Amino acid sequence: MTTQTITEEQLNLYQSLFRGRTDVYARYWEKNGQANYSPAYDVNWTAYNKYKSTGGSFKDFKDKKLIFLTPGIVKKHLIGSHAIGIYPILQDNTSYFIAADFDGSNWQQDCKNSIDECQKAGLHAYLERSRSGNGGHVWMF
Repeated sequence: MTTQTITEEQLNLYQSLFRGRTDVYARYWEKNGQANYSPAYDVNWTAYNKYKSTGGSFKDFKDKKLIFLTPGIVKKHLIGSHAIGIYPILQDNTSYFIAADFDGSNWQQDCKNSIDECQKAGLHAYLERSRSGNGGHVWMF
């Protein structure tokens, strides 16, 4: 897939559904077999490594700046060049969507029950299989 396969209309649709904070986003990373998401920062790595060598931590390092979530970053996520996460809780403690994560031996039935309850309440809910394939996410908009 190339960047040309994501149209502006598709990008706008995705961003209209998965709206969250734009002043920060999370980057997916792996290290020593562990996977996680952390806030994306613009960092002077030379300065940080020097700071770290004196016992400093990334948390306390001042020469870093959060990176804004842009349509270009979202497009790279959609084409698979890197995975990101958004922070759905806005500064005023509201959200445009909710995601529920279901794992374990009954995840499929739990997802179905959740979607059924959403429909009874008039909410639009959609199922996504988790990355591992051993669970599901129910998205509510």
